[in-house]
Amino acid sequence: MKISWGTSIVLAIISFIAFIMFFVVTMLTDEAYSHDLVVEEYYKNELTFQEQLDKTRNATKLSENINLKKTSEGLAVTFPEELDAKEITGKVFLYRPSNKRLDSEIPLSLSSHQLLVPDKSLLGGRWHIIIDWEYRDEKYYFKQDINY
Repeated sequence: MKISWGTSIVLAIISFIAFIMFFVVTMLTDEAYSHDLVVEEYYKNELTFQEQLDKTRNATKLSENINLKKTSEGLAVTFPEELDAKEITGKVFLYRPSNKRLDSEIPLSLSSHQLLVPDKSLLGGRWHIIIDWEYRDEKYYFKQDINY
């Protein structure tokens, strides 16, 4: 049986549509391709971007910035030694880009210059560590991406 060129074009178009529909259904139903935004209110957070830049600039004026170090107990967050640890307030945000159920927020209440984020709070993978903190009415911002 010989297939005409018109029938070949129709079969090619139908095959292409079936191919595209297969990938659409696969992407919508497979959990491996399910990724959330880093934050729920993405556009609202973008409006405060200039304030975030000002806080980051304040942090660069310090003699040393916040230091993150992986230990056997968890993630050690070390604040600058020149500051009085009892006057540091703020929050530590732990964002997991691939799973928003793992996101958490830790309020800062320091007695020393170090904060330990427990190992059970951080599963292996990529994390966005954001520390929004204040010291003597001066606001600071620190952000670092880590693979834990």
